Amino acid sequence: MASPSPTPVDLSAAMVMAPSSPSDWLVVLPVAWCLLAGAILLMIRRRTELQAGLAIAALSLLALMDLALLSRVVADGPVTMTMGRWLPPFGISFTVDVLGAVFAFTSALVAVAAAVFARGDVDANGRRYGFYPFLMLLMGGVSGAFLTGDVFNLYVWFEVLLISSFGLLVLGSTREQIDGATKYAFLNLVATTLFLITTAYLYGLFGTLNMADIAVKAPALRGTAPLMTLTTLYLLAFGMKAAAFPVNFWLPASYHTPKLVVSALFGGLLTKVGVYALLRTQIMLFPLERGELATLIAIVAALTMLLGVLGALAQNDQRRAVGFLVVSGIGVMMAGLALGNPGGLSGAVLYGVHSMVVMAGLYFAVGLGARVSGTFLLSDGGGIHAARAGLSFVTLALLLSVAGLPPFSGLWPKVMLVRAALEAGAGWLAAAILVTGLLTLVAAGRVFALAHWRPAQIEAPRAAARAGDRGALASLVVLTALSVVFGLWPEPVIALAQKAAAGLLDPSAYILSVFPGEVPQ
Repeated sequence: MASPSPTPVDLSAAMVMAPSSPSDWLVVLPVAWCLLAGAILLMIRRRTELQAGLAIAALSLLALMDLALLSRVVADGPVTMTMGRWLPPFGISFTVDVLGAVFAFTSALVAVAAAVFARGDVDANGRRYGFYPFLMLLMGGVSGAFLTGDVFNLYVWFEVLLISSFGLLVLGSTREQIDGATKYAFLNLVATTLFLITTAYLYGLFGTLNMADIAVKAPALRGTAPLMTLTTLYLLAFGMKAAAFPVNFWLPASYHTPKLVVSALFGGLLTKVGVYALLRTQIMLFPLERGELATLIAIVAALTMLLGVLGALAQNDQRRAVGFLVVSGIGVMMAGLALGNPGGLSGAVLYGVHSMVVMAGLYFAVGLGARVSGTFLLSDGGGIHAARAGLSFVTLALLLSVAGLPPFSGLWPKVMLVRAALEAGAGWLAAAILVTGLLTLVAAGRVFALAHWRPAQIEAPRAAARAGDRGALASLVVLTALSVVFGLWPEPVIALAQKAAAGLLDPSAYILSVFPGEVPQ
């Protein structure tokens, strides 16, 4: 029988021996909190009267956690926590920089607004069948994707948010929802499979899935490993997730089918996770390969912008029109990815923050307007301004923000992107952004004129008052107010976007957070 070795084993080379400080737990707490809160809501799913209040409280606390994490990252730089105390790259790391923290905090704010709006949009059956647990699971996946420092872990959190999004999409089980869910599921599963295959290929080449470790090892492998193939495969996989041309048809075919609050969550948050993954892999991990693909990415961005807004102009259903505007916005962010310079990346990050807030708010506005007019169809609508002038005013503000007009938040990212494109000598891309803005203004004016300004075309029955209607309107007003504040006082958000872009272009602080003291060879 073997006896214990008399020689003490030094674990310091393989494990973190120092205890974690309380503030370090902020790195993983948002994800753990979402999963715990979702489990609690699932256990009391039959107590439908408690669901909304508990979910709003849980998401409000999530927003506070993300705000504290953002403050920590801005003050001290990127923060890393590794699971099981194993030193990276062996342990799975959560690494948070300004980019991830900004997106996580903004998504939490939108989720709080969605939970409040859902009180008037999701009935007792929807709550009983798991709307709020699915919402918390969705936010766990979104938070995990923004905060992880491991490529395979990114895949896991994509799967978590995908599973929860399936549940939210079919909640209600109407024929339209099942049809939309089928289209949504098919292409997303194709993208997920491609993501997983590419990640296996990545591991075979690098022997690691830690993002900081990959960023360090990529230059040494550039002459021998097919990094361009990896970069292209990730561009295709995450382009599908983000709904970029030509694999964007699933979004407007599915986002108009579920509850309005679900459409708002999807339009505001899920596509931004795909854009985030593109920024992380293309800029931080494989910057030279992205440079070789810059012209292709720029063409995809321009086509996504223009075809998205043209699709919005062609729609009769307001929900489908908003879905096409979401697609057009993805093209704007991809323009920043194509440029790859500080101004372009800052504009892309800033547009992502703006789009989370404004697109969710626009779905809310469309839903509340349909309660007044009795229809989502522009051909049958009208009379909303005469019945609810305040709602029309808020909707107009959001439409102008999407078009990029002052004094709203959509102005500044487009200004930054146009300037960055001109500085890079890509005048045609700057022109595409400006033409898209003009066409978006035409599409927005069409929606407002037909649905709000003109007299009602049909005699709509007066919508019965619902519990939470005031809360739904309050959510809409808060999101619109955020757009106005961003537009009138953009400096703090622009500064965060610039820090996020700088962290992508120079990941040394990110790497040193994962491997303190020395950079691995």
